[in-house]
Amino acid sequence: MPLHVALVSPEEVLFSGDAQMVICRTLDGEIAFLTGHAPFVGALGIGPVTIRREDAPDQRAAVHGGFVEVSHDEVIILSDLAEMAEDIDLQRARDTAARLDAQLREQHDAECEAALRRAHVRIELAEHPGH
Repeated sequence: MPLHVALVSPEEVLFSGDAQMVICRTLDGEIAFLTGHAPFVGALGIGPVTIRREDAPDQRAAVHGGFVEVSHDEVIILSDLAEMAEDIDLQRARDTAARLDAQLREQHDAECEAALRRAHVRIELAEHPGH
């Protein structure tokens, strides 16, 4: 029996379907969910989410915070900001990372650091959407 997965942002449902495994980054580190996983609720960090499906390519998304809940073979990922790998504009992400990197060299700023981490996740996923 597969996991049912829903990846939801305020604007839309980005993914809804079955999967064999879901891998995401919580604030405590990376975690993978398989069928039969114990109930779990965790806060998400900035990082990729991989939805591994049996007979289809992986679905990957950049998730920038939110929550993951697992219960009864259902994984629900709620994020204030998320985007599927195939929707990421690689050049825009690279330009943003370069601008933020230059800004950080001049002055330390926690918000800028978080934005740079988000840009790096976008770049990673846009360069390797199916990994």
